[in-house]
Amino acid sequence: MESPSPRSYRAACLRLTLSLLAIWAFVSLGCSILFRSWMDTNMPSVGNAPFGFWMAQQGSIICFVILLIVYAVLMRRLDSQYGYSEE
Repeated sequence: MESPSPRSYRAACLRLTLSLLAIWAFVSLGCSILFRSWMDTNMPSVGNAPFGFWMAQQGSIICFVILLIVYAVLMRRLDSQYGYSEE
């Protein structure tokens, strides 16, 4: 069986990175700035804070940390799939 090309690995890596960056941009820009007032009125509050405010202050940071973990796990899987793992 022929090994996957470095070009296909790079394309898969780029697709993963751009997908996670799109999620991060939506959460940090969309939920924190653009849709904040809508979320304040239409979503339940978190503790004493409206949901839009909470997303702007804490939710986007939590989402960023989760995206870092997801990136590490998926890149490890991608590296082993294409033969670039360190094991």
